[in-house]
Parts: sequence; structure tokens; C-alpha cells
Amino acid sequence: MGIPENAAGIYRRVSQALKRSSKPANEVRLIAVSKTFPAETVAGAMDAGLYRFGENRVQEIISKYKELIDRSSVIEPDGNRAPVEWHFIGHLQTNKVKKLLEVPTRYIHSVDRLELAIELDRQLQKRGESRDILIEVNTSGEESKSGVAPERAIQLAREVAGFSTLKIKGLMTIGRLTDDAEVTRACFSNLRRLSDRVREDGIDRVEMSELSMGMSGDFEIAVEEGATMIRIGTAIFGGRGWKI
Repeated sequence: MGIPENAAGIYRRVSQALKRSSKPANEVRLIAVSKTFPAETVAGAMDAGLYRFGENRVQEIISKYKELIDRSSVIEPDGNRAPVEWHFIGHLQTNKVKKLLEVPTRYIHSVDRLELAIELDRQLQKRGESRDILIEVNTSGEESKSGVAPERAIQLAREVAGFSTLKIKGLMTIGRLTDDAEVTRACFSNLRRLSDRVREDGIDRVEMSELSMGMSGDFEIAVEEGATMIRIGTAIFGGRGWKI
């Protein structure tokens, strides 16, 4: 199957998961994670009506954005035109911040430490810009994963909220890679509960409208637990080296 069929299948599964959810999101947005695939493959996804794209490497998002800069909008399957969005979803080093800001990202999903927020603010102040961001939380407790520890997340949100250039819109996590669905579910339900706690804390300039969680192998569980954005790569584009 190609990208259009793969995307349609994901939308069907999201719809079914929403029906099973006890806390369904009003909208679940599909972010097509195009890492390792060339710009021509992303262009094919745009032709299929996809318009939200996620990258986890700074150089890759810059390269694809520049190659596809003339493709500023796409026609969705329903005939409506939608603006192309670029999402940065990977671990962000402070020395890459200046380069990343060359791309007008819709969201930076992976703000996980004060040091990074300070550098983002510094560079954004120079540009006279602001960015919507998510706080990345390590809900699995795995040392191999980025993200602030859950018990530190509210404090980090308070600290980052002090930067006028950064608009906190919600939280992001990566579920534990396991065959045990309930272990994965716990990562996502913990993020949802943490979001509720941050909201109850009433921090000025902090919204909790977004939960970015769920990838190709676990997005249905994430949707059942309240995801508003799912980050899908393999289930759309296939394995590495796959061509449209």
C-alpha cells in the first residue's frame, strides 16, 4: 500500500480508538514523521493530503523545509486547503537552537530542561519571535529516553513560563517499547494525569491543551488515553528505504 492508503487506515483506527476512550480528545492530529526519508517522499505525502510533518534532527528539518518551501499548503482529501506545519520532535541540543529557528516550527515538542529554554528564549529574543512548545516528560523512567522526570515537570513548567517567547501548550512523551500494552498505557495515562495537575496548578501563561503521545506501534492506546497529537512514521512511510 502507498501513503494515501496507509494514512486512511490510521484515521480509521484513530476513529475506532476514540470510540473506546473514556477521555477522548476533541481532535487527534496526525503528525507524519518523515525522518530518513527524502523531501520527494514528503512531497508525495503532501500530494496525499498530509500537511503536518515531524522531524527529530535539526539538519533534516531545515533541509526538507528549504526544499519544500514553495509547498506552503496542501489540499486535504475533503477538498479543503491546509497550511503545511513543521514539528520538531527530537532531542534538541542547545548549540542547535539557532539553526532550528530558521524553520517556522508549529511546535517544538521536546523542551525538557531549563538550559534549553534559556537558549531558546535568547535566540528568539534576537529574532523578535515566539514559539509554541511542549514539555517533554520521561514517563517510562528509561535512562535512554530524554524528558524531564514527572516529579520535576511542574517545576520546569513554572520556570519556562517566565520566558515571554515560549508558549507552553501541553506535554509530550514516548511510551515504553514493550509488548505489554498495559505498561505502555501507564506511560500515557500518567502523562494525562500530570497534565491535569499542571492545569490545576494554575500557572500563568501555561496551557495544557495538547498531549503529544503515541507512535506507529502504540498510537491507539495513546488515543484511548487522550492524545491530541500522534507521531506516526513507519505506519505511513514504511520501513527505512521504502519508496513511494
